[in-house]
Amino acid sequence: MAEKGFRTSVQRFGGFLSGMIMPNIGAFIAWGIITALFIPDGWIPNEQLATLVDPMINYLLPLLIGYTGGQLIYDKRGGVVGAIATMGVIVGADIPMFLGAMIMGPLAGFLMKKVDDLFQDKIRSGFEMLYNNFSAGILGALIAGIAVKLIGPVVEGLNNVLAAGVEFIIDAGLLPLANIIIEPAKILFLNNAINHGILSPIGVEQVTEAGKSILFLLEANPGPGLGILLAFAIFGQGTSKSSAPGAAIIQFLGGIHEIYFPYILMKPALLLAVIGGGVSGVFMFSLFDAGLIATASPGSIFAVLAMTPQGNYFGVLAGVIVAAAVSFLIAALILKTSKSDDRDLSDATDEMESMKGKESSVSGTLKQDGADKAAENEKTGEQEKTAERTDEKSAESINKIIFACDAGMGSSAMGASLLKNKFKKANIDIDVSNTAIKAIPDDADIVITHKDLTDQAKEKLPAAEHISVENFLNSPRYDELTERLKQ
Repeated sequence: MAEKGFRTSVQRFGGFLSGMIMPNIGAFIAWGIITALFIPDGWIPNEQLATLVDPMINYLLPLLIGYTGGQLIYDKRGGVVGAIATMGVIVGADIPMFLGAMIMGPLAGFLMKKVDDLFQDKIRSGFEMLYNNFSAGILGALIAGIAVKLIGPVVEGLNNVLAAGVEFIIDAGLLPLANIIIEPAKILFLNNAINHGILSPIGVEQVTEAGKSILFLLEANPGPGLGILLAFAIFGQGTSKSSAPGAAIIQFLGGIHEIYFPYILMKPALLLAVIGGGVSGVFMFSLFDAGLIATASPGSIFAVLAMTPQGNYFGVLAGVIVAAAVSFLIAALILKTSKSDDRDLSDATDEMESMKGKESSVSGTLKQDGADKAAENEKTGEQEKTAERTDEKSAESINKIIFACDAGMGSSAMGASLLKNKFKKANIDIDVSNTAIKAIPDDADIVITHKDLTDQAKEKLPAAEHISVENFLNSPRYDELTERLKQ
């Protein structure tokens, strides 16, 4: 129980970090393109356009992160104060303040919320605008001043310690070992906490000094996932074999890495394959001194190549190809030597649904402990099935369906697209969209999430009907919902 609680806490932390970074990825990419094109060593050097590089990284990007962090806590009011506070850490340090923005933005939004909780109800009618403007201005000025004098230098020192640690690992040739942590973290949906909380901020700082950073390649490398899916396409069984080729296209070209997570969850030994692929890929990146100029998001091969600077294409492609090859070979060996009666995830899910009548939202994904485990899952599923009936909404009352994930831009977008297509074929006119867990709208009637995130979604909007899925891209719950709404 304690382990599950810890994992949930880390997932929420990762989701919050992702919620600050992901909406602003376009700005990071714009900065990366301008840097790659117009700096003196760029593709088409231009002295005037190159003057955009420093202001964007020193001011625009941290301010966007700070505003978004404050907005996540306390809407636009928190966002404005978050941006003001972020300006304080920017002025108080001599390095790009991404880490400072991720601290000050949410902190300022939280403090603004607390101030309003104390005073807003006590303001006389007609003075609301005066209070709103001056309270935000006074609080923002105070926090910005404190940030300049105290928080900025502290965060700069912390950032320097983290950067020195990463540099030590790189110089010692130990960076490939980082994937021993990163690859399992991805499968547990903790990748955002690592990627956006640690790797990207330090990576951006390295770009300002060296023009590129290998850290952008650690989590975004599509090679390990491609190797897993290719192994299933050749050596898999049942649904996993038939679905793997399409999943490989979505993962490698579309950059939705979450699509290969269920394939590993149903056979945990495959963690060795993605770890081996990740380690060998980073070794190749290090060997050829390869790096990217900005975050590659989503982790598509197109995004990776778009962020690759001149002279690094061979090293980047070598790392991706070697990672895919190593992951494929290890996965193939595991699949070939597995027991012949092993079932894939979809087969196990179908069998479970036939016994229970519908999919359990928290039933075990792996089902490998024999009859005792199956009986335990059966009991849990029956309890949840009864609970789900009580919050199932009538078709007439459903006007908005929301898919939610950590950042609201990856797997949830794919799930929403699939359900829209099913609704279109069934002539169902109901709004379907996707968003981040933190931004689920209050008027959502049904919220669809991965089963690991359903508890968070219920806390955010308990009045909605919540549907859990194990795989956003291949869930029978979509057909069930479509049939229900047709009737």
